[in-house]
Amino acid sequence: MSTKHESTTRTLLVALVVSLVSSVFVAGSAVVLKPIQLENRLIDKQRNILSIAGIGKPDLSSKEVKDLFASSIKARVVDLQTGEYTDAFDPLTFDPLKASKDPKLSAALPLAQDIALIKRRERYATVYMVEHDGKLDSLVLPVRGYGLWSTLFGFMAVKSDLKTVIGFGFYQHAETPGLGGEVDNPKWKALWPGKVLFDASGKPAIRIVKGNVDPSNPNAAYQVDALAGATLTSNGVDRLLQFWLGEQGFGPYLAKLRAQGA
Repeated sequence: MSTKHESTTRTLLVALVVSLVSSVFVAGSAVVLKPIQLENRLIDKQRNILSIAGIGKPDLSSKEVKDLFASSIKARVVDLQTGEYTDAFDPLTFDPLKASKDPKLSAALPLAQDIALIKRRERYATVYMVEHDGKLDSLVLPVRGYGLWSTLFGFMAVKSDLKTVIGFGFYQHAETPGLGGEVDNPKWKALWPGKVLFDASGKPAIRIVKGNVDPSNPNAAYQVDALAGATLTSNGVDRLLQFWLGEQGFGPYLAKLRAQGA
């Protein structure tokens, strides 16, 4: 009887030791790998910004991405309420998505204002500028909003006129492949360059429309074809653009840039 008891105790001790060692190993690996994971995320983000802005090639190495981003892009943090830049945060490390969950740095959106279905909006956001001889050449804005199954995260690049699209795309979403997932389709993304975001009064005018845009339509410059068979995802893209281009998003910031003749 005692032998069986000792055997059971020994088995439990061995299992406990193995569990403890495994836990230490997993925890240690997480600590060691975290800086690498963060670095990879940063490089992926920079690669996406460069791509949307039409800078560089898609097959750049990690080092080439970092070097090109550092030499081509100027990041600034913007106070979305005032439209002014702020130096309170480092634009290279500030995380707007994390800030959107912090009650001190964000606010819950009333249902009537939350057309992008993001629930909370951060007060500060990072924008990315491409400058030439000290003058704005293009501007990249982060956008996000809910589609059918997921929140879509992307970037919109505009020319120095602050209304003509250079590129638009999403780097993260979980929409249905072949339907809403067609936001990744190069053919659909190719419809965006040259489109106009604002009307003459400065109000958001871009719209996703069902079917094919009629080139003879006076509003064709403000319209993009909806995704075939993906009405809810298309509507989500339309709403997120209205939100981030409007007063709750980058509207005050863009208005100040226009006033300054950027």
